[in-house]
Amino acid sequence: MDKTALIKELTFTTSRSGGTGGQNVNKVSTKVELLFDVENSKILSEEQKQLILDKLKNRINNLGIFRLQADTTRSQLKNKEIAIERFLTLIEKALTPKVARKKTKPSKASKEQRLNEKRKLSEKKSSRRYKLD
Repeated sequence: MDKTALIKELTFTTSRSGGTGGQNVNKVSTKVELLFDVENSKILSEEQKQLILDKLKNRINNLGIFRLQADTTRSQLKNKEIAIERFLTLIEKALTPKVARKKTKPSKASKEQRLNEKRKLSEKKSSRRYKLD
């Protein structure tokens, strides 16, 4: 996956961010919203698009547009960098195939150890019982 080509397909919108920052908040548009049209992407294959649509469906609207917001800092440039970084990690994570779990059996030694522990616990509890003579 070519990250630079993928970044070129992104569009950004900015708006005023809430939170701390004093009067600066009312003047500067620091909140960045990243938009990525998954269905019309020229870089991703159909298989990759389907994977992203399935795994990131809670972030994709009806039109197939992926949305991500960043407003953690008071700098628009840093928020844009944060949004791009988060976007790339989400896409990378969605495209990595899930590794199938290999079924394993407990070893002979671990089975024996478990049975010994059970035996000891059983003996301990049976020794506590009230015995009638």
